[in-house]
Amino acid sequence: MDLKVVGHPIGRVEGPDKVSGKMEYTADVQVPAALWGKCLRSTLAHARLKRVDASRARQVPGVHAVLTGADVPDVRVGVSLRDLPVLARDKVRFIGDKIAAVAAETPDAAEEALSLVEVEYEELPAVAGIPEALAAGAPVIHERLDRYDGVPGRPDHQPNVLSLKEHAAGDVEQGFADADVIVEHTFRTPQVHQVYLEPHATVVAAGDAARIDVWASCKAPFRLKKMLAEQLDLDEGRIHVHGVALGGDFGGKGSQMDVPVCYYLSKAAGRPVKMVMNYTEELMAGDPRHPAVMRLKLGAKRDGRLVALDTDIYFDSGAYSGFKPSEIDGSYVTNAYRIPNYAVRTYNVYTNGVPGGYMKSPGQPQAVFAIESLLDMLARKLDLDPVAIRLANLLQDGDVLPNKRAMEKIRCRETIDAALEAAGWNGEKPGRDTGRGMALGFRHTGGSGTVNLELSCNAGGEVTVLTAIPDIGTGTHTLLRQITAELLTLPAERVEVARGDTDTFDTDAEPGGSKITAMVGRGLVEAVEELRDRMTEAAAQALGCKADEVTLADGRFSATGAALAFADVAGKLIAEETVLSVRKSYQPQRSPVPGFFVQVAEVAVDRETGVVEVKKVVTAHDVGTIINPVTHQGQIDGGFVQGLGYAVMEEMVKDGPRVTTLNLGDYCVPCVRDLPPLETVLVEDQTGPGPYNAKSIGENSIVPTAPAIANAVEAAVGVRIADLPITAEKVYNALQKS
Repeated sequence: MDLKVVGHPIGRVEGPDKVSGKMEYTADVQVPAALWGKCLRSTLAHARLKRVDASRARQVPGVHAVLTGADVPDVRVGVSLRDLPVLARDKVRFIGDKIAAVAAETPDAAEEALSLVEVEYEELPAVAGIPEALAAGAPVIHERLDRYDGVPGRPDHQPNVLSLKEHAAGDVEQGFADADVIVEHTFRTPQVHQVYLEPHATVVAAGDAARIDVWASCKAPFRLKKMLAEQLDLDEGRIHVHGVALGGDFGGKGSQMDVPVCYYLSKAAGRPVKMVMNYTEELMAGDPRHPAVMRLKLGAKRDGRLVALDTDIYFDSGAYSGFKPSEIDGSYVTNAYRIPNYAVRTYNVYTNGVPGGYMKSPGQPQAVFAIESLLDMLARKLDLDPVAIRLANLLQDGDVLPNKRAMEKIRCRETIDAALEAAGWNGEKPGRDTGRGMALGFRHTGGSGTVNLELSCNAGGEVTVLTAIPDIGTGTHTLLRQITAELLTLPAERVEVARGDTDTFDTDAEPGGSKITAMVGRGLVEAVEELRDRMTEAAAQALGCKADEVTLADGRFSATGAALAFADVAGKLIAEETVLSVRKSYQPQRSPVPGFFVQVAEVAVDRETGVVEVKKVVTAHDVGTIINPVTHQGQIDGGFVQGLGYAVMEEMVKDGPRVTTLNLGDYCVPCVRDLPPLETVLVEDQTGPGPYNAKSIGENSIVPTAPAIANAVEAAVGVRIADLPITAEKVYNALQKS
């Protein structure tokens, strides 16, 4: 394809406003007479609330409202499972649970009032982690779980298990009987935070009985509006969720967070209220990635063919499940492999920890770390090349995944070959105490929801795309500009992208699942084609020919040796009082075409200290047309950095149920000096589900990094680290035992 705008690295639509400071985030919103809201959080992980006395707090000068659980309706909120109280009533379930809330003229006055709220606890035994939650006689965290709305399927005999998902195929018992070798191991992954730059923030103005205005760092404004109406018993027509910028998401900005309590504070005070979480609160009470404990048993023939897999995957959901749209599923544990007999059981488990939410590729980094690590262990036991064992078991076109999604246009082998060639993989160690490891995976493009957009053109030929989809940092609005400009053969600067809100459309999808470019892009293509057809008809009339004789190129409608500029046709139609706008709703079908990814890591290990140096990583991706090379590579780079942090350093460290890494100085994320050289290899294939056959990229490169590094460590010094992160201490201790 001879593309003029798509495929080229144009600048970000929102870039100038971001770098100049003009971009408005929720914490920047200035509403007249707004008060500051803050919450008092529990200091105990599990306790009954015997007494909460806020009488002294209400006497603090400048305080306009103080609320406890007794002052708000006894409702529970959540995206899917509604298990979160607005403020704790009967008991608290984690350190950070909200007990009281204050609205005051200044943050200092709010803090002073919180310090005067008296709380009397009756401490209960705390459930620190998954083993404690599943133990016989464990304290029950939610005694009335069966009364909550949205409870998924769950086992009755395990009161702290909030959901159980099962996937099975074939005869697992017979599969293991037929196996020549069986490997078993348990893998563990930690709780990690998304570490977006912008913490959660909320502004609510609920004083006007006819209107409730909401600004929130939430990527799902329409879902937020619907949840507030349904769960707080409000008229949905009164709620206006304004469009504001998001300072990063990575999956963590899809819940209500503080919006319900902010609403009740505003209603009680009769004034708008602003709440901004600090990063201690984020690490104490945000919605981080779930820790996991995964027990895998894998059977194979002597030639490496996989015959059976049995696995129990436990995700630590923390004290509540309301932050996530659905329960985390471990079905990615089968990864890109044909396993004729498998049984996968995924448990989401309540503990007295920080409530878990969605983070990029939810559930997949955990499951892929386990299976890709176990495959290398199997290869070592069979004395086979780890690459060969993977190639012998790859999925094929027409195969169906445990979640029943079909697979077509599989490009895994090509992606493996490209990664290995770039890494110089020859099956030999690159040096003393150095090693290479590989890991792979895939993702489909998500497809749930309906997207809405409006395309309009003014008399000067400038085109505007109106969307309520927020750009969460991925460059979505820039891609919409490029697609529109390409189809209308206009320069990119002739296309603007405008952000709407919940007053603009009745509903809309939210970013997530690597779906937005495909969903909004496909809908946009239909809208642009409709606008182009209208203008082509008008151009044909002016040129005295039929519409099918008119071509549009370089911003000009041409036929019979004559031509009209795009702007001239637009001006003519508008002068005739023709409205040049198209509103489009689009609901996609789920595509069976996935995108594959492979990473090869090279590491060096210091045997005396256990320090692991990641020397180089090659990341290969199965891609379609790349709409913007800069933003595309940015997604690859960003995902890899998050994957590196997950692999070697990031962890919300706990002392029992108490998080001890409560600032970003203690909770370490990779910085520039931590990054190894990263080589990207793109394996192009024009079969993607997006416009111009684009494939998803946003959630891919985070997934294989940890298992690739773990496999490289074992290749280097012969020790297997099965619990992340791979720290020097763990490697050193393993070396001492080896």
